[in-house]
Amino acid sequence: MLTASALAVGLAAGPALPAPLTTAGSAPSATRGGAEAQRAQLEELARQLVAAGAPGVVVRVDDGRGRPVEIAEQAPWAAADQRLAVGDEFRMGSNTKTMMAVIALQLAAEGRLALTDPVEAWLPGQVPDGRAITLRMLLNHTSGLADYTEDPAVLPSILGKDPHRWTSAELLAVGLKRPALFPPGTRWSYSNTDYAAVGAVLERVTGASLADLVRDRIARPLNLKHTYLATDGSWRGRHVRGYEPDSAHMPAGVPAAFRDVAGVHRDGRVDVSGNDPGWGGAAGAVVSTAQDWSRFYNALMSGRLLPAAQLAQLRTTVPMDPQNPVDGPGSGLGIETGRTPCGTVWAHDGGITGYSSTNLTDGTGSRTATVLIATEFLFEFGADAKLTAAGQALQSAVTCAMFGKPAPAPAPAPGPASVPASVPAH
Repeated sequence: MLTASALAVGLAAGPALPAPLTTAGSAPSATRGGAEAQRAQLEELARQLVAAGAPGVVVRVDDGRGRPVEIAEQAPWAAADQRLAVGDEFRMGSNTKTMMAVIALQLAAEGRLALTDPVEAWLPGQVPDGRAITLRMLLNHTSGLADYTEDPAVLPSILGKDPHRWTSAELLAVGLKRPALFPPGTRWSYSNTDYAAVGAVLERVTGASLADLVRDRIARPLNLKHTYLATDGSWRGRHVRGYEPDSAHMPAGVPAAFRDVAGVHRDGRVDVSGNDPGWGGAAGAVVSTAQDWSRFYNALMSGRLLPAAQLAQLRTTVPMDPQNPVDGPGSGLGIETGRTPCGTVWAHDGGITGYSSTNLTDGTGSRTATVLIATEFLFEFGADAKLTAAGQALQSAVTCAMFGKPAPAPAPAPGPASVPASVPAH
């Protein structure tokens, strides 16, 4: 749920779709005529992911050199509900954090807040040790605050059983019930509570709702017609239907607390697309499309959304892997970076009930890629080794295709011993 970036694979448990990182050199460039072969490879890998159990898959890759590759593959049973299209709206989960960080940096550029501000200055008396935790620490996950999604109070909402409309302040309070993980600024640990606090600060600074901030500062200026922060379980346009197995068909690797999901039940599956994602708040409630997110990344990395100084701050990173602080992946503000076999990526991913997503770009925003999958728990808990391996293979190929390069040889499929049996960190 509201998982860490795919770049954190091996470093923080629970990535939705791992994208293998390496310090190896780039793969050789694709040969002339390789574009058709590359598309065929992506189509085949998407079909394999569906065959492995994914209800539906959307892939969009723009290598900056021509028409983007757009692919939609779907299981026949899901197509009977609704035919999947590349432009369908999708719950983006933790990709929301990138937009929240952009809004915070816009306000910093306007002089309305500073990254060095202590949380206490904006949320007086609400956060223990709030004088030692800065806004920057919230944005790059070095605050030490525990994750609210691990608290039982939020579980009914995650499962779609509780219609309660969570506020940023309420989600923050849930996270603060749990003891801090470490002194502020001393380590990195992915925490959705960080962004519940960011959301509360943004609302305090502006007097506006998070939905209005996303609309007025990102969606409207960039003409993102299908991008918004959800305020209930409804959708504004044609959308992807997300599914989870019902309790009788949930794999053994999914913990007991997560096995009974609310929604529309049919033939061993639960359609959760009508469930309210409001528990994600500033950490995960944005809805968007593959095309809209490509435009957002292009505007972000090219400097259209942020002045140069603030863009540099967004791209200033802290190590995510204490065992590899120099060459390992780094966490910026609402986005992460790392080296793959085909090039250096900036990325985030998202996992929210029924939906898994990964969005990537290069350092200029001229190349972008997105993978959207209409299920989440099987990835979140590593409960289906075959599905996870198929997702990894597709993600690797998509990343390399973004750079116009052939995919590396696939890694061996994970064995049963590698599948976690407990609830991961989110």
